[in-house]
Amino acid sequence: MSIDSPKASNDVSADFSTEQKRYLEGFFAGIAAGGVSFGDLAPTPAAPAGPSLDDLTKEERIKRELHPFDAIEQLVMDARWNAKPEPESVFRFKWNGLFWLNPVKDGYMCRLRIPGGVVKSYQLREIAAIARELTTGYIQITTRNNFQIRLIEPKDCPEVLRRIQGCGLHSKGAGADNIRNITMNPCAGYDPYELIDVRPLVNELATLIIGTKEFYDLPRKFNIAYDGGGLISAVEDTNDIGASAVEIGENSDGIEPGVYFRIALGGVTGHQTFASDWGVIVKPEQLNDVMVALLRVFIQFGDRTNRKKARFKYVVEDKGLDGVLVEAEKHLKFKLTRLAPDSPVYAKRKFSQQGHSHVGIYPQKQEGLVYIGASVPVGQLTAKQMERIADLADSYGSGEVRLTVWQNFIIPNIKAAYAATVAKSLRKLGFPCEQSNLRSGFVACTGNKYCKFAASDTKGHAIAMMEYLDKHVKLDKPVNIHFTGCAHSCAQHFMGDIGLLGTKVKSESGEGYHITVGGGFGENRKIGRQIFSGVAFESLGTTLEAMLKGYLDKREGDESFHSFCNRHTVGQLQEVFSI
Repeated sequence: MSIDSPKASNDVSADFSTEQKRYLEGFFAGIAAGGVSFGDLAPTPAAPAGPSLDDLTKEERIKRELHPFDAIEQLVMDARWNAKPEPESVFRFKWNGLFWLNPVKDGYMCRLRIPGGVVKSYQLREIAAIARELTTGYIQITTRNNFQIRLIEPKDCPEVLRRIQGCGLHSKGAGADNIRNITMNPCAGYDPYELIDVRPLVNELATLIIGTKEFYDLPRKFNIAYDGGGLISAVEDTNDIGASAVEIGENSDGIEPGVYFRIALGGVTGHQTFASDWGVIVKPEQLNDVMVALLRVFIQFGDRTNRKKARFKYVVEDKGLDGVLVEAEKHLKFKLTRLAPDSPVYAKRKFSQQGHSHVGIYPQKQEGLVYIGASVPVGQLTAKQMERIADLADSYGSGEVRLTVWQNFIIPNIKAAYAATVAKSLRKLGFPCEQSNLRSGFVACTGNKYCKFAASDTKGHAIAMMEYLDKHVKLDKPVNIHFTGCAHSCAQHFMGDIGLLGTKVKSESGEGYHITVGGGFGENRKIGRQIFSGVAFESLGTTLEAMLKGYLDKREGDESFHSFCNRHTVGQLQEVFSI
């Protein structure tokens, strides 16, 4: 309230000095801050926007009853008694990256936040120590170039969180309705092919996310990826927002030549949807402003009454790409530059991002240095292995390790003279550095050993299939094989050359897979088509063997598996791939 307000009775404000007016304004402001108001002077509060409380999903109501970060006190109380969480706490604790694994296991999984997958040797050692001292001793690399550790008892949760934060990492916002770990090209800053180093952009947005409260109440989870145009893809078109660096040369469209970002929106391959090109280009210095604007569009228009329709994809479908642009510009101080996806001003990429170039020894843009990519079978390693990786990064590199979306890791900044030595050491650890057309392309989600949604032991089965197929099939072209345990598709089976979706079947193990083929990403983007249903695990090896041998026998020239599958009908493929 202002003392000069026209509602001040009898114009008494004319009798007050300037100092008295300031004092009284401060006095009333203090009373208002304390929760006291004057009904005859205060404006009528506006009606709340959005759906009523009754129309919200159960999860939205839980968030409004108690903000998930305010549940930390309950987490500490549970720890004192080593108590299992209440149902509401199971949801809220995900805001601290903790996932209750019951009914599969009585314990938590903790997922971290490692922007861009850049991790330091001292952080690796502390994560290894946490895993050894407080969990099963195993660490998993995820498909968002991230780590997760499993089986944490309730009594150890506060200590795990404290130690993660103590080494400069976070688990804050790593689950539920939050922005998940930001992914990028794993060799950003080192890749001689890249157009731009996206690390500063990733780090800037990660800082904004960690410190901005509005980003911890999204309608649903949200994925963001940056691709700087390097040799190894960030698979950005599978994300809610994917930013891809492009180069624009001299043109007649009035666009200043240079490096820009194309933005794709609404990717959710679990829903069989790749992100759609937005039809705009953004300068690097404006990119994160656009990211924040799009997040605010999602916060405003995302569906909080239906969890199945709450992803950003459905906002894009509802408003259309043009409608999203209109809403985004309301949050920006500049207009977006529109450019058709098929515009000839885009410089064409001179190389392919397909294959397994994240595994092997490759030269960096820095003269005399190489990066070495190692293959981690289904992304799982032990605390001891992690400590040894940290030793190698310190002894031969710069103390840095990069995680990839393919569940592998890279050690950069190694002098070329030491490359063979490091590769030999990694091989002894169980992480081969030789690119394999078969093994390097395996990806597997957690599976039913630790996930209540999974119908099959994806990691165990993937390793078994690696061994079996390696003995029975010799490939001269890379093939990606993705094992996922349920329809959530954490291993993105629809974008694999071969995708396997876990299901229950009548067999000795009771576990099997639906099989899709022909999926791809980037220039090969394609949703795979299902060709077989309910193949029991006991028959999976011979089935995959027949598929790969059928491809080798019937392909044209050096045709890839992806191309072969996509020039045949489902019926033709079933015939070719039959045992």
